[in-house]
Amino acid sequence: MSIKLLQSKLLFLSILVLLFFTACKTEKHEKTNPLYGSWKSIGYGKFLVLDSISYTFYDYTKISCLPAQKGDISLLENRMHIKNDTLLISKGTSVYSYVKTNQLPKVCNQKLSEKDINDPEFNFEVYAKTIGEHYAYFEYNNIKWDSLYTVTRQKVTPQTTDVELYQIIEKLIETIHDNHGYIEQTDEVYEAVEKLNTNVEEQEDMPEYGDFQIAQMVSDQYLNEDMTKDTGLVNWGITKANIGYIQLKTMWLFADLNLSKEDIEAKGYVDAYVDAFTKLNEGEYIKKEKAGASKIMDRVMDDLKDTDAIILDIRFNGGGQDAVALEVIKRFNNQTRIIATKKTRVGNRYTKPITITLEASSRPYLKPVYLLTSQQTGSAAEMATIATLSLKHVKRIGAHTQGANSDALEKRLPNGWYFTTSNEMYLGPKGKCYENTGIPVDHKLDYPEDRQTFFRKIANHLEQDQVTILEAIDALDTR
Repeated sequence: MSIKLLQSKLLFLSILVLLFFTACKTEKHEKTNPLYGSWKSIGYGKFLVLDSISYTFYDYTKISCLPAQKGDISLLENRMHIKNDTLLISKGTSVYSYVKTNQLPKVCNQKLSEKDINDPEFNFEVYAKTIGEHYAYFEYNNIKWDSLYTVTRQKVTPQTTDVELYQIIEKLIETIHDNHGYIEQTDEVYEAVEKLNTNVEEQEDMPEYGDFQIAQMVSDQYLNEDMTKDTGLVNWGITKANIGYIQLKTMWLFADLNLSKEDIEAKGYVDAYVDAFTKLNEGEYIKKEKAGASKIMDRVMDDLKDTDAIILDIRFNGGGQDAVALEVIKRFNNQTRIIATKKTRVGNRYTKPITITLEASSRPYLKPVYLLTSQQTGSAAEMATIATLSLKHVKRIGAHTQGANSDALEKRLPNGWYFTTSNEMYLGPKGKCYENTGIPVDHKLDYPEDRQTFFRKIANHLEQDQVTILEAIDALDTR
């Protein structure tokens, strides 16, 4: 045998041995790594399967199990760890807990037939099971779910159309007062429902305003010196009497997602933004939101550091991300504080409350701050409002907030419709729940509760609105 042939055989054998030991090591790693396997969430109705390559989330009820999200394991690795046999996964300001299970429920391995996917009764049952297992406010809102379910279930038959199913679910959301309840139907269903609503009631010929539109009108009135630059999400500058004015239009859209000009022109900014962030791991996306908000707020607070007071206007802010809300409010905080707690519904009980913390700023603004709120101040904007309850130099003016504090638990029906429900209960610094009632103000103004009526009142009396706010500040200062 030639030396060259012998060397080739030895090299081949060496590679085989290396591959063998590598495979054994990988197999051993997969068997011994405590992260890998099936996990069940504590609350939230989710299962999670982890292996060395990927993760898969499932939305689970007692009668259904639908794949919800799948991705590369690297997208989760930096956000999860095991503590006392519990898997903890962080996302923004929240941490979610999972316990190990031997395997997925059998229903997760059953493929739905086309009949099941489009069956109105089955889709309603999946929705109802999710609400029955996770909605957090039945007792708080004095809702008798079992009897409500029975009455509503009788309205759904095999012949129920998509439009009828949508209307039944919408009515149920309204009845249980689920402020973060939502059902996303197809375009065809939406158009059919809109047509029905138009036929039922003639619309009055009155102007309607969008959140950003009315916010810009107010900002233009207030700002004697406009310092706003390079953003359409925050307006700031100086109004009368050397009072700073900051207007936050939203608590999201701050992330730098490298959107192309072509995408924005084709889809519109918000749709292009949504398409981009849904491709990201959720934790990564929230970090980008926080970083974007932080960059803007650094500039805002530097511009307004020499003012005598600041008005922070979130009257037209419908929410977004809690992480953004707390990033804003921390600019007025000089020490780490527990500002709220939240608990999650699990079966017939709630989890132990977890604390929500407001970080301190290295350069906090501690002069008087006046937070403007209305019934249109919702969701993450309410988290900002709750945070100010722990800050003595912040006073609230306007009307109570919307009362939609819970995070939205996102789920999907077999037919593809997405829906949400409120499965968490947020409690303020003194243990008070503000769901539905909203967070009260220190100086109350007469704001209509109806969205467009409120917007029209402001739009028609912009100068008077500014005068009223400045008078409210004077009244609070003399108390």
